[in-house]
Amino acid sequence: MKDEERGFKLPRPQGSGLNVPISDGRSRNLESETHVKPRRGPGVLTAIKGDIHSVFERDPAARSMLEVLLCYPGLHAVWAHCVTHWLWTHKLKLLARWLSQIARGVTGIEIHPGAVIGPGLFIDHGMGVVIGETAEIGANVTLYHGVTLGGTSIVKGKRHPTLGDRVVVGAGAKVLGAITVGEDSRIGANAVVVRPVPPNSVVVGVPGNAVMRTQARVAGDTPDLEHNRMPDMIGASVISLMSRVDALEQLVVGHTHISEPGHLPKEGVWDVEDYTI
Repeated sequence: MKDEERGFKLPRPQGSGLNVPISDGRSRNLESETHVKPRRGPGVLTAIKGDIHSVFERDPAARSMLEVLLCYPGLHAVWAHCVTHWLWTHKLKLLARWLSQIARGVTGIEIHPGAVIGPGLFIDHGMGVVIGETAEIGANVTLYHGVTLGGTSIVKGKRHPTLGDRVVVGAGAKVLGAITVGEDSRIGANAVVVRPVPPNSVVVGVPGNAVMRTQARVAGDTPDLEHNRMPDMIGASVISLMSRVDALEQLVVGHTHISEPGHLPKEGVWDVEDYTI
């Protein structure tokens, strides 16, 4: 199913020569199929200013320009990727990989030179972040530490995820396979996403379950960084079933008044005896 048929509306810019061989010996241009515009701004200084602005916008701990320049490995990793991606697209692939490994050792963040990254990417803390070769990241995306944008196939070609604009991926989350996460979505901490995600959704759980937002977010809204807010849809469903079963049991034994069901959580805490924990 094409992305347009799922309702995803992500741009498809023209390619710039990122050719990767596929299994039958031919080559495919990944950037010509990409959903995300790579970092091609009016100039280097403008791009640097935009990256620094994204830090101040999304991290209240940032106090000064000098602190941001010296103490933010996510920023250093993004800038290193600008160099390695240029080398990768100009056929200097070995040099690009070597420099990316140096950047990985310095920052703790591994970004493959072939990944396509849009403007305004902010990687907070960053330790343990992995971004695969065919991953595509839209504009103003936020990644927290421990995030993996991983592949699920040994076949060359598109095998890593695509993140739309303004997506937030919480700490420890894994987004796996050639799937699309729609714009303005939020991936909860430690979620494992293996299915496409519609725009304006919140994903929680293992495997990840997408919940549509009741109020859609748009470009210009303040960044949604509350990746700790995760609706427990499975827990809510279980509680609903327990309430219905308890109500039916009371009706079966002849009670017309349905009392408050027992063994349900109060304010999110289960109050039951369990000596196994």
